[in-house]
Amino acid sequence: MEMPPLAAIRVFESAARHLSFTRAAVELGMTQAGVSYQIKILEERLGGALFQRLPRELKLTRLGARLAGPTNEAFELLRTTYTPPEGRRGTLAISSMISLAGNWLSQRLGHFQMAHPQLAVRLESSDSIVDFMHDDIDVAIRTGDGDWPSLTSDFVMPYTFAPLLSPRLMESIDLRHPEDLLKLPILDPQDPNWACWMADAGVAFDPVAQKAWPALGAQVNEARVALAGRGVALLTPRFFRFELATGALVQPFPHVGKARKSVWLVYPSWSRNRPAIRDFRQFLLDEVAREDAEMAAFSASTRTTP
Repeated sequence: MEMPPLAAIRVFESAARHLSFTRAAVELGMTQAGVSYQIKILEERLGGALFQRLPRELKLTRLGARLAGPTNEAFELLRTTYTPPEGRRGTLAISSMISLAGNWLSQRLGHFQMAHPQLAVRLESSDSIVDFMHDDIDVAIRTGDGDWPSLTSDFVMPYTFAPLLSPRLMESIDLRHPEDLLKLPILDPQDPNWACWMADAGVAFDPVAQKAWPALGAQVNEARVALAGRGVALLTPRFFRFELATGALVQPFPHVGKARKSVWLVYPSWSRNRPAIRDFRQFLLDEVAREDAEMAAFSASTRTTP
């Protein structure tokens, strides 16, 4: 089959990205009727509907969804190729997990902004899935196995966890062995990582036998409860270095569990050559490497100190 008209493909890319003929018309400087006409031409050429036209919304059909990703990728590559270098680094919208954003990334993002003053950086804290086709987000930081269809994923750091609690709560019992933690309130005992950590420590752990706690949804919320002395939270020590350094939280046992999932930087494959994304990726890797070196040095000093 011959290549469909490029004008019709261009209109389809915009309409699929916005899920709106009206917004596509505004973006392309056309009338809504002109957008509908170009879509009709493409649908006739392909022999199938690209959109399901509902009273108040527009949805992609199975054929439209199959074509939307590659088409958007191709046009994004063209936009990147033909945009002058000085115009390629305007904005970078980042979506990050709530706990990582609040307890790790936000403290470092200022350094990245200072190093790239020409770039407008915006951080959104969310654990929700990002739809890069429709959400105004350039990159996302999420946990997973790194396998997301049509997306590029770069490993950032392992997802680790260890029990942390307040000094006051720790002093309330004779806490010498991991099994002694069971004498204290365990926050979110249904978290499967608790069973993993306890198993590594040689402790028989039954989540059902623990006092029920509401699922707080994010480490930053569990940390607040732990800081108040209300229970033991399973947290990522890297995210709470300040609380550990100041003694607000205590890690009573050195073992740190490692989840099957890791932390990844995720973005659409078609934007992998954007300078802003490449710079942010390198910034994250440099920050993690520097922090790993600091934590290793601190750990070595505590082992050698009499």
